Amino acid sequence: MSTPEVVTRFAPSPTGPLHIGSARTALFNWLYARRHGGLFLLRIEDTDKQRSTETSMQAIHHGMEWLGLKYDGAPVSQASNAKRHKEVALKMLSEGHAYKCFSTPDEISEFREQAKSEKKSSLFLSPWRNTLEEDHPIAPFSIRLKAPREGKTVIKDRVQGDVIIDNSQIDDMILLRSDGSPVYMLAVVVDDHDMGVTHIIRGDDHLNNAARQMQIYNAMGWKLPIYAHIPLIHGPDGKKMSKRHGATGVEEYQALGYSASGMRNYLTRLGWSHGNSEFFNDEDARSWFDLEHIGRSPSRFDFKKLANISSQHIANTEDTDLLLELEGYLKVCNYPALSEPQKITFLLGAYCVKNNAKTLKELYEKSAFILNKRPFLLDEKAKENISSLSVAVLQELTELLQGVNWDRASLETVAEVLTQSHDIKLGELAAPLRVALSGRAVSPSIFDMMLVLGRDETVARLKEHG
Repeated sequence: MSTPEVVTRFAPSPTGPLHIGSARTALFNWLYARRHGGLFLLRIEDTDKQRSTETSMQAIHHGMEWLGLKYDGAPVSQASNAKRHKEVALKMLSEGHAYKCFSTPDEISEFREQAKSEKKSSLFLSPWRNTLEEDHPIAPFSIRLKAPREGKTVIKDRVQGDVIIDNSQIDDMILLRSDGSPVYMLAVVVDDHDMGVTHIIRGDDHLNNAARQMQIYNAMGWKLPIYAHIPLIHGPDGKKMSKRHGATGVEEYQALGYSASGMRNYLTRLGWSHGNSEFFNDEDARSWFDLEHIGRSPSRFDFKKLANISSQHIANTEDTDLLLELEGYLKVCNYPALSEPQKITFLLGAYCVKNNAKTLKELYEKSAFILNKRPFLLDEKAKENISSLSVAVLQELTELLQGVNWDRASLETVAEVLTQSHDIKLGELAAPLRVALSGRAVSPSIFDMMLVLGRDETVARLKEHG
């Protein structure tokens, strides 16, 4: 089996909810891999045992499942690879690319405080960098990377362009702590290499890390991956996306009722462009997505645009798929599951409720006439539409509907005859009829509701108010 030309990865830490920015990073990796027929891998960076939780782990998996970001193979646990990480650090030490540092945390802290007070660089230069082995004390030590002190490191980034960093600004970072445990920066490089990752697509807050991580690749003689550091997502006010702007966790967006396909569409377009295309499906996104059209500036999250895109996807989703998505929304919100008769009726009536619903929450509310059971609890506005005159009209309508053909033209004719005989407008008939059929003052067309419900259920509902 040949090695794929493109292997991407998503590497979240299970220390909290799956952030919407992290979800976009996962989406970009997934799209790029799928476009090129490559692999999209998942690595859980669970080395922080104190902050990693099972709840966060489940949130990652649930969020990716909701967004439809299926990864290849089994997830990799970074913590389980600690032995391999340590092995690489020791190899670098034996080959002269790393060294033992006996400086204590207090000594390092004291150096930095003094540098700060003297307004000098706080980049720690270990005095042990070139000390011979025979001059080493018998004491705890960490293993540090022996980074180059001269020249420059060039990060050839597919989004940011060539980023040049003076090597004098790159520290001799710790690879193994004094207790023998590997640090995150080492683990990331080793795992990416061992997993065969060819393209690292991640947030630009990791851009400086790339310069340090490249030193490990170079020391080990490993091929460098292709980097693409994408700008972060900002709120509408231009500041880093946070709770003050609204929902930040993926599960929150599902609970708010946004369409999963709409969310994929919106997040793909957030920071990437394909001409003027705003609304597109997954097939389009997979065939169009590239790194060259990712912008260098942070994107601003626009909830109105998200709602608009979500609305278009709900309207264009196949009815059976829309039902599945609605069921997922109800489950997340702890609403009662739909019965089989409700599912059947929803599929019959989806055509008249799916347009102009920005969220699945709105779709659910518009579907009240399908999903609610008699007797209805009327809302306050609905009660205002029921009067003694409207009750009499509904009683007469009930009689007229008993033998009429059950099609739109016949139902419209009956309504016209009734409004003319009472010298009222259609709206005056529609208002109480809407309440009788749905329990709501606002609903789909009265004729659509009657057609979806059928004669028997329509008549039964009218009799409750006639």
